[in-house]
Amino acid sequence: MTEPTSPLHIRDYRFFWLARLVAISATVSMVVLIGYQAYDIARDDYGMARSEAAFILGLLGVAQFIPLMLFTPVAGWAADRFDRRRVAAGANLVDSGIAALLAFLTWNNAVDLPIIFALAAAHGAARIFLGPAQSAIAPNIVPPKLLPKAIALGSIAFTIGTVCGPAAGGFLYDYDPALPYIVSSVLILCSAILMSLIRPIRARQSEKRVHPIRQMIDGGKFVWNDRFLLGCISLDLFAVLLGGATAMLPVFARDILEVGPQGLGLMRGAPAAGAGLVALLFSFRPIETNVGTKMLWGVAFFGIATVGFGLSRDLMLSLFFLALLGAADMVSVFIRNSLVQLNTPDEMRGRVSSISGLAISASNELGEMQSGLAAALIGAVGAVVLGGAGAIFVTALWAWIFPELRRAKTFAPQYRHEGKEPRHEG
Repeated sequence: MTEPTSPLHIRDYRFFWLARLVAISATVSMVVLIGYQAYDIARDDYGMARSEAAFILGLLGVAQFIPLMLFTPVAGWAADRFDRRRVAAGANLVDSGIAALLAFLTWNNAVDLPIIFALAAAHGAARIFLGPAQSAIAPNIVPPKLLPKAIALGSIAFTIGTVCGPAAGGFLYDYDPALPYIVSSVLILCSAILMSLIRPIRARQSEKRVHPIRQMIDGGKFVWNDRFLLGCISLDLFAVLLGGATAMLPVFARDILEVGPQGLGLMRGAPAAGAGLVALLFSFRPIETNVGTKMLWGVAFFGIATVGFGLSRDLMLSLFFLALLGAADMVSVFIRNSLVQLNTPDEMRGRVSSISGLAISASNELGEMQSGLAAALIGAVGAVVLGGAGAIFVTALWAWIFPELRRAKTFAPQYRHEGKEPRHEG
């Protein structure tokens, strides 16, 4: 049998790629519109000022983060203990139901802030079980040498979904607020079906029987004791925690740029458009040398572009900075994901992926809280600009605290897991 030269030559990866594409299109659209709906209700129904409504967006991020924090250890353990495709499909089924409920309530004009907060939290709980299982599937169905290409192609699926989902959702919401939630429910159900078509996948289990709680603890200890993995994961956590501009997009769309839900969809999709161009390039010409330094520069440019967006008052210029922000973020995400997956043994991938997912979610959801609080104090513009400057500072600090990141030359495993001595690559 001819050895595959592309992940797309592999049947299971094609199902995996399509499942990721349709799920991302639906869920990102949901998240964007939930934020816009919450901000709109806060302004119109509750009579809140702009700063108060912006703070509501921050609290919405916290509502999504709390279940992530609580269920992350269980989700990582489940991905390492059970058939990963079934865990991912089950999480999608739950999320499809949440979207259907949002559609029903919106159709009947029965949505208020408590309902939005509750369903946002339920959505966060469903996604935390999807993330570790889905992240750990790709290394099981793709040969190691094709994994960087698989990650790049996965990023393209993420990008297409992130561009098309919010843009389509914005237009559908403008036509009928319930319609995008109906479409999201159907798409997420399709993702669950596609995921179930992949051949059964279960992580290799250790011969020694260990209590599930102990396995969860071991996952955290594994990351904590591996400085290289810890540096990769925490860099994203703190940089995006400070530099996230997306939480304030409803404020910019409605009250600063005054472009409404359609403009919001375009702005929400712009970072993914920039990321998609970079991911497409990496699918043909993956980064292979000086990966650690390039990851750090990617995060630094992410902060610079965030500052530019915060200062812009023109929609086209704002879209440019958001696209640049997404391109820079994709460089760091591509390198970090490849390094984390290839530096983690298969029996630990679910738990390590759950911790990485928690860091990403913390940076996004808690970043929304930080942005909302900052916006309440100094305004949305000041919050975004200050956050971008903070991301630049964190990058410089991490380059000093974790020199292992700067020294990573290739995607080959950088450190022995049983110790801290580096493997001197290149």
